[in-house]
Amino acid sequence: MATRTTTTRTTSFALGPSADQSDADRSSFEELVVAYFDCRQRKRNTHSALAFEQQLERNLCQLHDELMDGSYKPGPSICFVVTRPKPREVWAADFRDRVVHHLLYNRIAPRFYASFIADSCACIPGRGTLYAARRLETKVRSITQNWVRPAWYLKCDLANFFVSIDKNVLRAQLAARVTEPWWWDLTDLVLMHDPRPDGVMQAPPALLALVPPHKSLLNQPAHLGLPIGNLSSQFFANVYLDTLDQHVKHRVGARHYIRYVDDFLLLHESPQWLNAAHAEIDAFLPARLGARLNPAKTILQPVARGIDFVGQVIRPWVRTTRPRTLNVGANRLAQMPAADVYAAANSYFGLVRQASGSHAARKRLAKIIRQRGHAVDFDLTKVYRRSPQPNRSTT
Repeated sequence: MATRTTTTRTTSFALGPSADQSDADRSSFEELVVAYFDCRQRKRNTHSALAFEQQLERNLCQLHDELMDGSYKPGPSICFVVTRPKPREVWAADFRDRVVHHLLYNRIAPRFYASFIADSCACIPGRGTLYAARRLETKVRSITQNWVRPAWYLKCDLANFFVSIDKNVLRAQLAARVTEPWWWDLTDLVLMHDPRPDGVMQAPPALLALVPPHKSLLNQPAHLGLPIGNLSSQFFANVYLDTLDQHVKHRVGARHYIRYVDDFLLLHESPQWLNAAHAEIDAFLPARLGARLNPAKTILQPVARGIDFVGQVIRPWVRTTRPRTLNVGANRLAQMPAADVYAAANSYFGLVRQASGSHAARKRLAKIIRQRGHAVDFDLTKVYRRSPQPNRSTT
């Protein structure tokens, strides 16, 4: 049974109309429709999406009217806990609020993306895990002269990233580029909205207890933390860390640098240079962003030992799937219900094929898939459902 969280913090932000705003500075109804279609992709069969679609035209018109007259306020979010790869809270906004997130994202994201460095990945069109793995491999081959010369890598991770984001710092970063009054009001509303006061908790207490207290949004002060699970949070996180990207590239002077969400890597011929860079970044983050590095996840090693990044391990002349990811996939395929094997197996084939050296991994998965009663093509890239054998009566 769903219960509501007991935190007493409230959101006191609301859009307000302004006489000096022109229609061109506001959202059009057509933009809202586009945002709706973007939002429903891969989520059309969810309960909230179906409920919104039952009276689609009325709901879109009402949402547009609320945005125009300044009466729009975000609704309650649903909080639940996922356990893979580790326990963490997820705050899912209501469907109509996610439409607003897409509306805002479609309008303001391009101006930020234009200034991002090419080595900033995650939640950016065309810059997913495969892009990051290939780009890092290219950088390693460049600095090692195709694996001939020695080089080192420094891998860092930000501690408790999403729940430690300072929204006051982020607010200033956004204000520098969102100059239209109406769009800024909407940006500020989405950013500063606190989902906790009226959030619906769907995670049982035993599952919620698995989330470490310092990683829970429920335990953070009002000015810290973004809810994991919303498009706006993913976009805002990239804006927040663009300051780090620019500092590392232009102040620290790292020629070979790449970041995926809060994991980032620097490459250099000298481990001493990397140690100095680490000290400078470690001092910069709390002073400028209020963030800090996780010392337990800081690694300084020769690149020849292999670099574990975005689910792949980069070694001389080959990229392979991370062993832990492969082991989890193999165990799940061996134990999941038979009805789920077909879809999951094709998904895992698609995942491991992203690595250049994937034959051994595909061979291991194919063996399990055949044992579960499915057929695999000769190239070990696709799974087929095995048709049931017709009953043959004997005469």
